[in-house]
Amino acid sequence: MTRLTSEDYVVRAIRPAEWEKVRGLRLDALRDPAAPLAFLESYEEAAAKADLFWQDRAAGSGEGSATAQQFIAELPDGSWAGSLTVVIEEAGTEDWAGLPVERRQGHVVGVYVRPEHRGNGLIKAMFDAGVSWARGRGAERVRLLVHEDNERAQGAYRKTGFVPSGVRVPFVKDAAQNELEFVLDR
Repeated sequence: MTRLTSEDYVVRAIRPAEWEKVRGLRLDALRDPAAPLAFLESYEEAAAKADLFWQDRAAGSGEGSATAQQFIAELPDGSWAGSLTVVIEEAGTEDWAGLPVERRQGHVVGVYVRPEHRGNGLIKAMFDAGVSWARGRGAERVRLLVHEDNERAQGAYRKTGFVPSGVRVPFVKDAAQNELEFVLDR
């Protein structure tokens, strides 16, 4: 098989009607060996969610949403190689960890690339789309949180231009562990 490059994919926002593929990709991501460090829910928790949950999730982050956008990398055969979601956080609010949001920003969550599609520049193409979308909605910066022990993800985020901000927050699953904030300013 010829090695794919980032140009072999179409990176685009999901469509609300694609909720079943959204669910399938998420469940695959939650089976990844790094999932316990990378995601806040387990495979079992996600698999137990009703169809309506996935339909609402796809509608809330699909084409046309102004508050969140899920981007996927699609192959010519229609299969999905990876995904990430950007959520807009408004200045003057608190984030999920209770920290003040000081300026309008994008928060990247749910980053996943299938193992056979890693290392070819695809993640950068996905991040470029997500960052562009957030900036188009007035985000002054884009951020993400990554587990302190998830070195593979940290390396990928650095390659896309993100750098540690110095902010650490306790890991939701175990307060003795931390997540590190990585940021990309304008």
